[in-house]
Amino acid sequence: MTVPPLAGGAAGPDALRPLLAVVLDALKEGAVARGGPLPPGGPDELGRAMWETVTPVIPTDGRGAEEALRTLVQALAYGAADPADPRCAAHLHTPPLALAVAADLAASALNPSLDSWDQAPSASALEAEVTRALATEVYPRGPHPDALVTTGGTEANQLALLLARERHGTVQAVCGAHTHHSITRAAWLLGLPKPVTVPAPGGTTDLAGLDDALTRLHGPVLVTATAGTTDTGRIDPLQDIAGLCARHGAELHVDAAYGGPLLLSSRHRDLLRGLDRAQSVTLDLHKIGWQPVAAGLLAVPDSALLAPLAHTADYLNPDDDTEAGIPDLLGRSLRTTRRPDILKIAVTLRALGRSGLAALVDRTIAAAHDLAGLIDKHPALELHDRPVLSTVLFRPRGASDQAVADIRRTLLHQGRAVLGRAHADGRLWLKATLLNPHATPGDLETLIALVEGSTPR
Repeated sequence: MTVPPLAGGAAGPDALRPLLAVVLDALKEGAVARGGPLPPGGPDELGRAMWETVTPVIPTDGRGAEEALRTLVQALAYGAADPADPRCAAHLHTPPLALAVAADLAASALNPSLDSWDQAPSASALEAEVTRALATEVYPRGPHPDALVTTGGTEANQLALLLARERHGTVQAVCGAHTHHSITRAAWLLGLPKPVTVPAPGGTTDLAGLDDALTRLHGPVLVTATAGTTDTGRIDPLQDIAGLCARHGAELHVDAAYGGPLLLSSRHRDLLRGLDRAQSVTLDLHKIGWQPVAAGLLAVPDSALLAPLAHTADYLNPDDDTEAGIPDLLGRSLRTTRRPDILKIAVTLRALGRSGLAALVDRTIAAAHDLAGLIDKHPALELHDRPVLSTVLFRPRGASDQAVADIRRTLLHQGRAVLGRAHADGRLWLKATLLNPHATPGDLETLIALVEGSTPR
C-alpha cells in the first residue's frame, strides 16, 4: 500500500492542498444536507446513522485519504450543532472566525509541541509575547503580568486554586451559589475542603453573605467571583468583592471566562471595574473571542506567582540547558504535550486589532438586547431580565417548567433550534446565549416564532 504523504515540512502545502478541497466540499455538503442548526431525529437516530457510516471503524484495507475525509467529514458536518447558525444559541459555543480556523490548520500542520523549546522554537516565543500582552490588558499596572494558556475555563480555574494552595499550604475556597461547577470540582481534585457557598440572589454574589462568611473563616481563603455567569451572564460587583477580600485578608480569583473580553470594549469595560485587584483571572477566548476550541488563559499580575508550577524533566528542560539560556516550558502548564493554541489567538489579534474585536463584542451584546426587547414586547412570552452580556432568559407566559423543558427538547429533536435551559428565581427558563455577531433582527424573530410555534396551546 502507498504510504500517505506527511503534512508538515517543505512538501506540506502540496500534500495538503488537494485534501483541503475535499474537506471544504464535505463540510458544505454536510451543512446543506442538515439544512438547519441541528439535524433532526435526536440521539438514537443520529447514533444509528453514525454507526452505519463508520462501521467497520478499522477496515482490513484502507479506503484511501479522499474517501475517508469525504465520508467522515460530511457525516460530522451533517450531525453538527452549527454554532454559526443564529438558531444555535444554547451554550457558550462560539462560531469560530474563519481566519482563526485557518491559523489552527497551520498549527496542526507544523505540529509544534510546547513542552520543550527544541520542539517549538518560534511557537514558544510567540506564546510568551502574546500571553504577556493579554495579561497586561487585565493587569495594566503590573508589576510583571503573565498568563498561561489552558484548555479552557475549567483548567484555568483549577490552576488558580492550585496556585493558591501552593502559596499557603492549604486554602479554603469561598464562592457564590452561581459559581461555575469547576471550582467545586477543582477543590475536590486538589484535596481541599468543599467550598463555602454564599447566596447569589438575582444571580450575583450577596455582599452581606460574603462578609459574614469571611468574618467566620480563619486561615488562607480564596474567594472566587464571576464575570459572566453561565446561566444568566451576570457580573459580580468585583470592586466591592475586592474590597471585602482586602479587609478580611482573603485572596480573590475572578472567573471571567465569559465576560473577560469586555476589556477590549470602551463601551462595556467598566462592567469589569475591580478585575485587576484579583490574584488571578480566568479568560476563555473560545467563548466571546470567536476562537476554535481550545483557547483558555489564566492571567496573573506577576509571573513570580507561577513559580509553584516549576518542574524538571531531564530530557526536556535539564538545568544546564536552562542555565545556558534555553527557555524552560514545563512550568507553563500542568500538561506536558501542548499544541500552539496561541497562534490562532495571535492571528486574530493582529488581523482585527482592538477596535475590530470591540466591534464584535458590542454587536453581540447589542443583539442580546434586541432579542430581549422583542421578547419583552411579545404578549405570549415572559422575559426574565435585561441581559448584561449576551444571555437572554425567557419562557412562554403561564407555562409549567415541564412545558418549558418539552419545548426545548421538541426543537432539538426537530433540528429547528438549539436553546439552553437555566433555573432562576425558582423557575425553569429557556436560555438563548447569543454569540453570533452577524445575527440579524430577522434571525431573532425566527427564534421567537419557533418557540411560540412549539408552545402547547
